[in-house]
Amino acid sequence: MNLRIIRAARYISQISLAVLCALALGRPLVAAPLPQKPAARRPLGHCTVEPTTYDGWKAEEMSNRWVKLMIVPQLGGRLMQVTFNGHDYLFVNDELKGQINPPDTTHHRWFNYGGDKIWPMPEGSQDEQHWAGAGGALLDEGPFSLRVFARGSECAVRLTGPDDPQIGQQYIRDIRIGSDSPVISFHAVMKNVSAYPQTWSEQSVSQYNAAAPGDSSHFNPKFWGVTPTNSSSVFPNGYHVRNGDPDNPSYAVNDGLFKAQYTGNGGEVWVDSPAGWLAVVDGSTGYTMVERRHYDPKAEYPGQATMLFFTTGQRRRRPATGENGTAPAAPANLRPGGFGQGSVADQPARPPIYYMEAEVNSPMVELAPGESYAMDTTWYPTRMGEDFKTATYSGVVGAPLQAAAAPSGLTLSGNFGVYYAGSLVARYYNRSGLALGTAKLMDVTPFDPVSLQVTLQTPPETFRVSVHLVEKSGLDRGPLGEAFVNPPPPAPIRRYNGN
Repeated sequence: MNLRIIRAARYISQISLAVLCALALGRPLVAAPLPQKPAARRPLGHCTVEPTTYDGWKAEEMSNRWVKLMIVPQLGGRLMQVTFNGHDYLFVNDELKGQINPPDTTHHRWFNYGGDKIWPMPEGSQDEQHWAGAGGALLDEGPFSLRVFARGSECAVRLTGPDDPQIGQQYIRDIRIGSDSPVISFHAVMKNVSAYPQTWSEQSVSQYNAAAPGDSSHFNPKFWGVTPTNSSSVFPNGYHVRNGDPDNPSYAVNDGLFKAQYTGNGGEVWVDSPAGWLAVVDGSTGYTMVERRHYDPKAEYPGQATMLFFTTGQRRRRPATGENGTAPAAPANLRPGGFGQGSVADQPARPPIYYMEAEVNSPMVELAPGESYAMDTTWYPTRMGEDFKTATYSGVVGAPLQAAAAPSGLTLSGNFGVYYAGSLVARYYNRSGLALGTAKLMDVTPFDPVSLQVTLQTPPETFRVSVHLVEKSGLDRGPLGEAFVNPPPPAPIRRYNGN
């Protein structure tokens, strides 16, 4: 008899005996559990979008192996959290977790949930062409619809907001990630839903958590907002303090960079940066977020500011002077000392909350009825601490690239954070700028700080070196730095040929 038939007969006999015994003892028959398939793992080349809950809210989770986004459509279409390598970037208000408060159109209280959203600019209360604030505003607190329109190698959702009668605009925002990096892309549309032309700017407003790591009762003293200054700035010292102490020691300009350090002194500062990027740097944890968008040198920006930072804390307001032709200081309920609801005076004492807003402005755009304008921004989570010096299109720089020549070879060094996984590749050039060759230096990932220290044998006439980030696919994401060899090689001897 076939061995398989014998085994099957034995198995059936064992089952029959078990059934008879159970019936004899008066016990109920319980079906044996079916074998469980192992949990499916997300392929490395895929991302996912799925409904979930986050801090008591219904949410949509969009994630890949690098980054996880929590989106809460009911709260003005907020991106509530970005988690990278276990690090949460954004501030979420503990007092309002799980709450959904309808917009207060009577008393105009502002429910400051946290996260990231889109606001209009300019702010102010002097006419209808200025936004009076988020309190009671549908675009900030009203429900948005969410539609998933891409899954797999790329994931994307569209958040569609209600018509806001206060400004006659509707906001529609696409949020998108790929499968191979933590990079996040935004396409924010403002549409004129009124019956007459209007001029507005849209502003990306992102609240970053500035509390001390592991202790929300204290602020993080190693926390900065950074953006390059304008060498031809319209603002004294390269920046304009719109709210708070004009002599706030938290603000400084060094080596062409404006830095706002979180020190517990609240306020708002404007920068007319032409660089098209800002960075929020957490020196305590070594995590940095870079936000980028295209800068148009011919465009008009609200109050001539392209990048803004706001910090919670104690602050002394400036008089509402409307300096530089901009709007007067914002109403108290728009920036309520960090507590987020109503004016400062009518609020009971609350525990302090610490966050820094990074704000990116679009140009002022006139829209005819039914017309739309879109602002594209991109976020780059990466690893870098208080050594942050600058941002490139492939990563951030802590210690700039150096190329030191010695008898043993050419030593390349520097500290970086990268936006994509791949390899660092060196390129060699001679004095005439001609390429001499390339060499792979090391593998890198966005999760890990990059400390470059390598000695190579290079052509003796190497005069200049650049280091690029190249993905495994061969896609070159651009340079992290470029340096002249020190000391340089001898200059070639030019021989006179008699002509």
